[in-house]
Amino acid sequence: MENSVGACTRPTIMVTNDDGIDAPGLQALVRVLVSTGRYEVQVCAPDSEKSAVSHSITWRAPVSVQEVNLNGATAFAVSGTPADCTSLGLSGSLFPSAPDLVISGINMGSNCGYHIVYSGTVAGAREAFFNGVPALSLSYDWVGGTSNVDDYTVAAEACLPIVDAVLAEIKNKTYPQKCFLNVDLPTNIANHKGYKLTKQGKCIAKMGWRQVTSAAQGGKMLSTMTMEANSLTSSEVDASSMPKEHRLFKREVRGGILDEDDTDYRSLQQGYITVTPLGALSNVDVECQAYFKDWLPGVAKCFSSSTL
Repeated sequence: MENSVGACTRPTIMVTNDDGIDAPGLQALVRVLVSTGRYEVQVCAPDSEKSAVSHSITWRAPVSVQEVNLNGATAFAVSGTPADCTSLGLSGSLFPSAPDLVISGINMGSNCGYHIVYSGTVAGAREAFFNGVPALSLSYDWVGGTSNVDDYTVAAEACLPIVDAVLAEIKNKTYPQKCFLNVDLPTNIANHKGYKLTKQGKCIAKMGWRQVTSAAQGGKMLSTMTMEANSLTSSEVDASSMPKEHRLFKREVRGGILDEDDTDYRSLQQGYITVTPLGALSNVDVECQAYFKDWLPGVAKCFSSSTL
């Protein structure tokens, strides 16, 4: 299949996410994209929530696919992960043409710093990058009690200039091939301070474990950055009915590490829409590379089995 952006037809955008095809973030994004009339919109997204699954894929079992009616887009709900959805959507098995751009999101909760590693939203875009297709991952910094579902529409509209600019670069064949973009939108999106180019920082929410008596205790993780204490799981397991050797534990956030200025998380908290180029490789710091360059030659000499 050939991409359509170089032709006279409208460019094609494929949307996926990790919150599930019914999530308000994806629904708002698709609605805004379709309403412009400027794009052909495809959707290939998980049929249920797949938050924090990172870049996992379904390997041995088949995935099920069901076509759904979604805001004027051609849409499919898939039983797999975000990476599965992107891969299947790009395979030519579901859609008549390949997308010019893949957008993953809009996620409920930010994806900055080390949390990018956990993010299924980012993985949806990364999978497109693996396949040579330009991609964006979009996340909204949802805060319980402050944010509301209408913010997703504002967030989607705020991203349209980025989408159009990327598509223009693709059409001109000047878009970089060695990265994809991770975009985070601040909580007060209606009064954001504009776009800011950032780098991935090192912020991470410190997690702990708490023993609970049922699966409904402790809350549900809404994103890799957010815990909503009042959001309960739908299925409850009573620990009293379990064998004594079985105990239940749930994760909980116990604080976080803030990063230096000009990184994604710090800039997001300052009210900017952060735009962070990402690649697929995890390159180590220069000093670590230098350390192990000197260290490795002596390993066999000093710690071989013959000397133990």
